[in-house]
Amino acid sequence: MYDIGIIGGGTAGMTAAIYGQRAGKRTVIIEGGTFGGQITSSPNVENYPGIASVSGSEFSMNLLDQAMKLGAETQMAQVTGIRDEGEVKVIVTPEKEYPCKSIILATGVTHRHLGAPNEERLTGAGVSYCATCDGMFFRGKEVAVVGGGNTAFQDAEFLSNYCSKVYLIHRRDEFRGENSGVKRLEEKENVEFILSTTVKEIVGESMVEKLILNDKKTGEDFELRVDGVFVAVGQIPKNELFEDVVTLDDSGFILASEDCQTSHSGIFAAGDCRTKEVRQLTTAAADGAVAALAACKYIADQSL
Repeated sequence: MYDIGIIGGGTAGMTAAIYGQRAGKRTVIIEGGTFGGQITSSPNVENYPGIASVSGSEFSMNLLDQAMKLGAETQMAQVTGIRDEGEVKVIVTPEKEYPCKSIILATGVTHRHLGAPNEERLTGAGVSYCATCDGMFFRGKEVAVVGGGNTAFQDAEFLSNYCSKVYLIHRRDEFRGENSGVKRLEEKENVEFILSTTVKEIVGESMVEKLILNDKKTGEDFELRVDGVFVAVGQIPKNELFEDVVTLDDSGFILASEDCQTSHSGIFAAGDCRTKEVRQLTTAAADGAVAALAACKYIADQSL
């Protein structure tokens, strides 16, 4: 019997394990892919308080090592569901079941990719999915942002403070984000809109060198020389397995309050998988701490 079962081994999940173990609880982290989550693909992290610079993989491994030294157990397995048996909640995997007094969902999100040639190969070498994480590395350079929503606007505005030129590429002839965001970008001298255009190919040997774009109105291809491309075409939560257990919003994110409590008593959500405005390393770590302490309080209340 575990006190806290944590589904997902990213920053939120591993922080939850650290706080759970320090509170004297028996925790297990169940991860179906790679411990560390998306941050492991970032070559350099410079926006985490107290750490001037660290690679994403080193940050993740340090976090995992810390959790394990405190006694957290780790399991590599694909979770297939959750079963509620009253005071006990059971995490189900193909090989084994894990009975827990409480559960923290920390499944994260995946960034929607363009599917353009060389996108995967050049990720971390000019292709990024987080402007606030990687934008500083492109100071004084020309970059492109791909997307037409509020996230793309925010990324372009952020990058315009550091980059000599920011191209905002959108496949439609009108943006779908808020007009206020468009107006702010229109006032920026170093921001240029490229509408009705798709990214056909990302070109570069060891780093991004240029984009091959396709003008949807004329059907013609043309080149755009940039040093980096920031993809902002949406995030995909991985919460389908739990839609019959906890309430999701229209986009598939888990509805959770500030104490990370979901609609289901004893089940909490932490990190990018839950409804929130800001999705950063710092907010994932904060959620992990809050969810673990809330789970500890839930367990204590159950024993009264």
